[in-house]
Amino acid sequence: MTQPYGNTGEKVLVAIDIAKKSNTVLIQFPDESRKKFMVANKLSDYQEFSAYLKNLRFPCVIGLEATGNYHRPLAYYLIQQGFEMKLISSMAAARTREAMYNSWDKNDPKDAQVILHLLKTGLTQTYHDPLLHRINDIQELSKTYYQVSLQKTRVQHSIMTHYLPLYFPEVQKYYYTSRAQWFSSLLLRFPGPSSVLKYSREEFIEAARDVAGRKVNKAAWLTDFYETAASSIGLPVEEDSEAMVMFRLVLQEHQHLCRLRRSIEERAELYLKDNADYNRFRTIPGVGPVIALTILAEAGDLRRFSHYKKFLKYCGLNLSTQQSGNFRGISKLSKHGNARLRYVFWLAGTSAIRMRENTFRKKYENYIKADPDNPDLKRKAYTAIAAKMARVAYSLIKSERDYRCFFESSIPSGKIPSVGPLRHL
Repeated sequence: MTQPYGNTGEKVLVAIDIAKKSNTVLIQFPDESRKKFMVANKLSDYQEFSAYLKNLRFPCVIGLEATGNYHRPLAYYLIQQGFEMKLISSMAAARTREAMYNSWDKNDPKDAQVILHLLKTGLTQTYHDPLLHRINDIQELSKTYYQVSLQKTRVQHSIMTHYLPLYFPEVQKYYYTSRAQWFSSLLLRFPGPSSVLKYSREEFIEAARDVAGRKVNKAAWLTDFYETAASSIGLPVEEDSEAMVMFRLVLQEHQHLCRLRRSIEERAELYLKDNADYNRFRTIPGVGPVIALTILAEAGDLRRFSHYKKFLKYCGLNLSTQQSGNFRGISKLSKHGNARLRYVFWLAGTSAIRMRENTFRKKYENYIKADPDNPDLKRKAYTAIAAKMARVAYSLIKSERDYRCFFESSIPSGKIPSVGPLRHL
């Protein structure tokens, strides 16, 4: 006879293989019997599924593997209904499936059995719902910014690798930074040598003065640009040709994406201006608005990590070593964590190194002191700085303090020994 809920330590394990339209559910009861059925992604099915689990009179532990964003609505609904939710690692599921079935083949029933096996053995992760933890808006800002930046980069590469080599190859030397919107504005006005040379030098300088960006000596710069157009090897196409029309369309798209990206930056900064964690991240050298936004979006509340090593592992900045018998490989980054967090901490570290004076630059200089021109040593130094950047970000949130430059120098010993992963980087 089934005992009432809460009277025993037995639990019902519920494995869900997520799909776009219908989810495969595999349930194992305390007596080891199993039941399998489908749950469609409809509210009526969600309600029926929730009522069925509640009527089992045993506590349920539900496990699912993240699949795109299709798992989010079901997971949110079940958590709201009071069920315990566990996340299954995609890598763990793939490796377990290969070990259990000795095959790379996969299907929904097989995946549900793999998820159930991982639930039984306790090889699960904590499910962190963005909406319940109030970071959904931050994630959408960050992800949209990333997509817009990605589109802008693709359009930019099209300009630099297709249109300019054909019609104005020499002008690439004036392109200094990816954030130079004036460059595409100038090309939109003067897309080829013919559009420049139809003016006299003085007329061109006057016409281009307002779109040439901030220049110390703008007249001299535009004179050089005019002379470059006069000696260009670009294909001699007319300004009103279809090729130039298409070039201008791409340049207009680039302009639109630049404006869109800037508007998202402004909106994100306005939204997070009163966020204490965001403002605390901004005190770290090399961390700007976009990097601080990305850290919040990808990591959420850093206080949920009980130790900085867990956060480093979440970022994929922890060390792993391949060992077999008497062989022991070199310890290196596992890279099995959040790739975007590793990327932004790497960017923040490289930016901090270029600043005049801070602890990150000092650590980098000490790291490469033995051989400053060694590229492999520089790469390892950048990795060490990225790991330190993540550790500092974690410590600031846990201690609720702003970054203090050269805090180590205030320690009586004058030195803080590196611990954990940083000792080996």
